Amino acid sequence: MTIPLPPLPLASEPHPWLAAAMIAAVVLTSTTGEVLTASAMKSVGDLDLIRARAGLKGAIRAVLACPRFFVGVFFLSLSFFSLLFALNHLTLSLVAPASASLTLVTNAVAGKIFLKENVDRRRWASALLVCIGVYLLAH
Repeated sequence: MTIPLPPLPLASEPHPWLAAAMIAAVVLTSTTGEVLTASAMKSVGDLDLIRARAGLKGAIRAVLACPRFFVGVFFLSLSFFSLLFALNHLTLSLVAPASASLTLVTNAVAGKIFLKENVDRRRWASALLVCIGVYLLAH
């Protein structure tokens, strides 16, 4: 005969500022990693041309020779572990939409500032709507 185990106690929700800091850590490390990785890939050049010239090994070598790529991967790893930490302390229904949507906003800003990408009005409008949605979700 098995004895049923009592349910695990639910952890209390952390202070709203702590929750915001956890989500901000996920968003900022993700955006930093994505910007650094994109910048590294742009500095490497067209991988199809490299692969045509030097084969698959040459294309892999070109990527692995770029230190910025590894720094970007490091920040993406930090983002992953920040996400795990946030999911451990907050609800999935808050962390997943907030981190994913705010990353969209910060990627648009970072792409414009650091990568000199063209971000049109439609993307800025969508970023504003995302911010409004995250605000409504959090309250």
